[in-house]
Amino acid sequence: MCGTVGLFMGCTAVSLCPKQALMAGREETAGPGTGPEGAEGPAGSLVAPDDPYVSPFRNWYERSTVRAGKRRELTPLEPEQHFFAPELVPLASHPLVQGLREDRPELYQEVLVRHLYRYLDFTAKLEHLVVNRTVLGIAHGTVGIELPDAMRLDAFKIYCDEAYHALFSADLAGQVRETTGVRCELPPVPYFMARLERFLEETPQDLRALTEILFVIVSETLISAQLSEMSNDPTVVPAVRETVRDHALDEGKHHAYFAVFLRHLWGQLPPTTRRRAALQVPRLIRIFIDPDVDSMESEIRGYGISRDGAKQIVGELFPDAAVDGYARGVAQQTVRHFASVGALNDAQVREEFAAYGLI
Repeated sequence: MCGTVGLFMGCTAVSLCPKQALMAGREETAGPGTGPEGAEGPAGSLVAPDDPYVSPFRNWYERSTVRAGKRRELTPLEPEQHFFAPELVPLASHPLVQGLREDRPELYQEVLVRHLYRYLDFTAKLEHLVVNRTVLGIAHGTVGIELPDAMRLDAFKIYCDEAYHALFSADLAGQVRETTGVRCELPPVPYFMARLERFLEETPQDLRALTEILFVIVSETLISAQLSEMSNDPTVVPAVRETVRDHALDEGKHHAYFAVFLRHLWGQLPPTTRRRAALQVPRLIRIFIDPDVDSMESEIRGYGISRDGAKQIVGELFPDAAVDGYARGVAQQTVRHFASVGALNDAQVREEFAAYGLI
């Protein structure tokens, strides 16, 4: 039996994982769905039969990063360059840390380097251990969703992309360690994965596989314009901004793919399952987006600040209103995708999205 930890850490039966049981309990007939009137085609599909799949990967062999990109190699830092955009590092904006720019610039750079490590580790583990697990099931047809052959083939391409994103993240992290000498003790299981694991443990058994898939859809459709802007920021060391740009170019296609995948998925779920699934989505969004305050407090204390001082700083950096506002902005497109399949037509679902600050 695949427990959640084994699921993330490389189960040898991954391509045979019983996600195929997702649709096994079809005692209900699909019947009319919850989507907009007229949106459904035959057999409950939200994709019209005369609406052929248009692949976002038509030039994948020529344009994908894994096929056409080059290794991003770290170069010496130029004056006024950083390892991460300071405005995207919450801790770097706090007055206590801002003061280090003049007094202790090496420690200020360390704050940015540590944030870069977190970003690269987050990326590598998300892509390898979460997204690619579901993508592998899509490619091999074991998620219980009927898809055009072209969509399953595209899943193989996404698998290659995501594996390469994990590789170049790990590679760049190694280069940064060698260049800076800064070490950062990161937890073996990132905070979002620990949160997801706890949520899956609370989720009824029959909904866990679907919840995993929904988490991947959420993670692949969230948009942070700020991170995209960093790819053009000349104050960020070239290898970092080019890595961010490479990632963004691929992920734009992945976003388009999972928007279409959601329509196939939703149209093939029984109506009662759709409602139960929709109620899971707001928490999945916040699991992915909400800041890792425990890790932040631990880092701050490592700079010689007391526990109470660290808590105060984190409270000032992440007031509830700001966290809610950021989540609502980043998740705007994701919420639209779920609304487009009718997931928010249900009053209780709308209330759940509102309770999590997403609408």
